[in-house]
Amino acid sequence: MDPVTHPRNPAGRPRDPDVDRRIAAAAVELFGRDGWASFSIEAVARRAGVGKASVYLRWKSKEALLAEALTMRLGPISDVDTGTVRGDLVQLVRQLLQQYVGEHGGAVIRLGLEARDIPELAERYDSLARQQILAARAIVHRGIDRGELPASTSVTFLLDALCGGAMNHALTTPPALRAALPETVDDYAERFVDFVLVGVLVDAPAEQ
Repeated sequence: MDPVTHPRNPAGRPRDPDVDRRIAAAAVELFGRDGWASFSIEAVARRAGVGKASVYLRWKSKEALLAEALTMRLGPISDVDTGTVRGDLVQLVRQLLQQYVGEHGGAVIRLGLEARDIPELAERYDSLARQQILAARAIVHRGIDRGELPASTSVTFLLDALCGGAMNHALTTPPALRAALPETVDDYAERFVDFVLVGVLVDAPAEQ
């Protein structure tokens, strides 16, 4: 007897990019606000105004959802060559501050604290972190090669000061002043880089 065959179901409607964006935005917002412990498909669906089925149609798990949502919404720190080490470092600090005080600042900060404990996200976070570290180190090495920074400059110490300072500024600004932070990013980045570079150049050993 010939096996019974069934007609194939017609292809479904293509995914709606707007729904994808709404779900991703909701996922990043909820993660930034509440952290991983409270993160769920149900909460994301409610926030995005869609059914759970719409989320599961796109992502098989909450880990996969958050990993892709963060990739979609958060931009990497890039190596910008302005022609001077001061300009490059200002751009670095500006990018960091824009991440920390921008729309998804809460998610950026939580990502650094929680990523390694979240399945499917740790590897992506480590890759992103390596990319950012390499970009930052390239800026300092380029400054040393140009003779703008002393050969004795500690790349690690300089970047710890700048990157750590940028995060600390975003985290410790009083709540009443946080709304104005995005407007002060450019000015703060320039003044902060100048402050740090003074210490680097003053402490440089004099040439014999």
